[in-house]
Amino acid sequence: MFEWLINLGGPAIMFIIITLLSMVFGVKFSKSLESGIRMAIALTGMTAVISLLTNALGPALKDFVKMSGVDLSVTDLGWAPLAVITWGSIYTLYFAFICTITNLVLLLFNKTKTLNVDLFNIWNISVLGLLIEYYAHNMVVTSIFVIGIYILILKNSDALKPSINHVLEYDEKNVTTTAHPSLLIAPFVLIVDKFITKFLPFIDKFDFNAETLNRKIGFWGSKFAIGVYLGVFIGILGQQPLKEVLVLGFTTGVVLELFAYIGGWFGSAIEPLSNRISDLMSSRLRGRKLYVGIDWPILASSAELWAVINLLAPILLVIAMILPGNNVLPLGGILLTILAPALLLITRGRVIRMTLIGTILIPLFLWAATMISEFLTNTSKSMGEFPSGLSKGQMFSSVDSDPIEKMLAILIGNAWDTLDIKLILISIVAIIAYISIFAWYFKAMKVKDQDIKS
Repeated sequence: MFEWLINLGGPAIMFIIITLLSMVFGVKFSKSLESGIRMAIALTGMTAVISLLTNALGPALKDFVKMSGVDLSVTDLGWAPLAVITWGSIYTLYFAFICTITNLVLLLFNKTKTLNVDLFNIWNISVLGLLIEYYAHNMVVTSIFVIGIYILILKNSDALKPSINHVLEYDEKNVTTTAHPSLLIAPFVLIVDKFITKFLPFIDKFDFNAETLNRKIGFWGSKFAIGVYLGVFIGILGQQPLKEVLVLGFTTGVVLELFAYIGGWFGSAIEPLSNRISDLMSSRLRGRKLYVGIDWPILASSAELWAVINLLAPILLVIAMILPGNNVLPLGGILLTILAPALLLITRGRVIRMTLIGTILIPLFLWAATMISEFLTNTSKSMGEFPSGLSKGQMFSSVDSDPIEKMLAILIGNAWDTLDIKLILISIVAIIAYISIFAWYFKAMKVKDQDIKS
């Protein structure tokens, strides 16, 4: 029965969850149904637009890399193959179960404020679980790792809520947040952000507000125009015919405008549930707050987010070509939507900082994609889900979320499997360092929020 539900796909799952959850909290049936439909439409629209852009950019990027003579043997196919592999595994149902129980227990003991209803994206956690199981062959170790990561995801959602309110101009009563696993990169974004504050504070003088700039320049600074610039640039880079350059420019232009437009749909979809939960928390639980965690596109209405994604796309491609230890040609993940949301929330929308920090952290995503390529290729073959269009001996991967966690999973898995004392010691040090960074991060975010309020 659960497998049947999952096979309906992300939008249908969220339609059911949002509709039922709204009814449970006392929202009228018609409004609950409307919220569910709005959420499904928003997710469908966002997925379709991302696919449109990645498919449009792919040929030009491939041609550019081919002409450069750089050997990038692993093809980045985006997040879809990962979702297929994870939801095709019975382990994912188990991971979904233990994560749901973990969430409810933390809520019961008031250790988190976030109720994560983004069930479909549990596949991001499942990737980590399947990865460590692939090397460790031990479900106890795998389960502990998955639960630990999921606790950090929920606590991180709590920590980022004030930043979400600030960026999206939500009031204090709003309960919408995101517990997307990609935001686990936020502590490492904050580390670089602190470094910039201490040693390069002058770069903020050159920062700009994307919306203000758009208004001042008019059409030439609009999302339409910025998209056209990016598309034409990549088309010329790949030495495409004039027709293809123009088509790519126009496609990218409309996609960027649609991104921000569709991003605004998520707020209206969750609003009836958000208002109802806020009322209940005030009247029955003495003002205790409960946040509802949904997918990251609630942030898609931010102009700064897409401005930085535009800037980072060609930077990602250039870094991929010169980075030692990278074998991945970034195609499906060229937009870096798995990094930009964390950049937006930590810097509170400062475009120059976002671009600089993103450039510094890009290698982590490429190295992680290279490291998991063997796991993804072999697992997809064993499951009979090897992507069509690839040659039999070709490897694929995905420039996707949680690069640090993927590296950690591989390290711990190998240490457990081999019982190599050196790997075990390195794993222990890595786990301590990882947890310490998050402990520092949670304290730093509280201080940051207090400073902004004061």
